[in-house]
Amino acid sequence: MSTTICQVMGFIVSSLGVAGCIVATAMDMWSTQDLYDNPVTAVFQYQGLWRSCVRQSSGFTECRPYFTILGLPAMFQAVRALMIVGIVLGILGLLVCIFALKCIRIGSMEDSAKANMTLTSGIMFIVAGLCAITGVSVFANMLVTNFWMSTANMYQGMQNVQNRYTFGSALFVGWVAGGLALVGGIMMCLACRGLIPEESRYKAVSYNASGRNISYRTGPYKVGSGYEPETKPRKAAGYEEAARSEDGRRSYPSKYDYV
Repeated sequence: MSTTICQVMGFIVSSLGVAGCIVATAMDMWSTQDLYDNPVTAVFQYQGLWRSCVRQSSGFTECRPYFTILGLPAMFQAVRALMIVGIVLGILGLLVCIFALKCIRIGSMEDSAKANMTLTSGIMFIVAGLCAITGVSVFANMLVTNFWMSTANMYQGMQNVQNRYTFGSALFVGWVAGGLALVGGIMMCLACRGLIPEESRYKAVSYNASGRNISYRTGPYKVGSGYEPETKPRKAAGYEEAARSEDGRRSYPSKYDYV
């Protein structure tokens, strides 16, 4: 029962993590304009992985997608790739996990096959969670670097002051989603151990003596030194070797010798 609960809980947690990765990738607020020095502004800018948006004070919002791929920074493209890989692995893991659930019977599938499928889906969820966490962390590192560079330029008295960007809500959604996928994958791997059948049955092997049946009796065994001469069975008293006669012939006992 505990194995089934662990497997179902891992499936639910992993599903929430994969859904969160999809939502975070599609969100536009990966970086938002920092309003610390200018709280009152008529234009508010924020950017995502696929487009940049501008929201005016009147409430009108205009978004423009990135029409270039090669013109974007390499780290930016790496974040895109990591999020897409995480989503693909998460969806594949969900498909495998559905068929691996112990509460679902498909034909004559054995528990060993379900255990292997559960372990495979757990590994996929773990890799998907790591991809999401890594992608969000790389993007956050880019924001921190650009933020302090912009701050240094501002304090140096440069005329062209650039807008500073800070963490958006999509980053926190991505971190939480990656963590959920990672935890769900670990739970699936733990559930795999309970699905492996214990090999406690052994096949009995019977040994038959070759040839005719020989009955053995238990009794004391005499341990020899290995150098004793072989003893020959003694003959009956009436058939002992007869004494040789004087002429060299063998004499045999007569019937009167047995009286």
